[in-house]
Amino acid sequence: MSSDPLEQVLEMNGEERYDYFLNEVLEEREIWILVNGDSHFLKLESEDEGVAYLPVWPSAVFAAAYGNDSDDLSPKSISLPDFFKKWVPGLTKDGLEIGVFPGADDTLWITEPEELKRDLQDELSNF
Repeated sequence: MSSDPLEQVLEMNGEERYDYFLNEVLEEREIWILVNGDSHFLKLESEDEGVAYLPVWPSAVFAAAYGNDSDDLSPKSISLPDFFKKWVPGLTKDGLEIGVFPGADDTLWITEPEELKRDLQDELSNF
């Protein structure tokens, strides 16, 4: 286990990172994505299931660490209200899932936009 806090979080399993993501997003009230120089967001496809998804992170640090191999990608924040009002309906309409917090081992939690919204709202009501 690494002594670097960033590495420790990235080494968590997918479910642990999902819980960490929910807590951090509720604390900061924003979600982070990666965009290219043309402001197009990063969209990936899972190799085993062929599911297209938008990868999201709980902070700019984690998003930047994931995109550090690319000169063209930079972190961009989405406020929680914007995510709920614009992104969730848009992703649902486009048939895109959400890949929550890809980790060091490339595992992640893939969920439907509405399900992530519900989980965040449930956590908000307990906050």
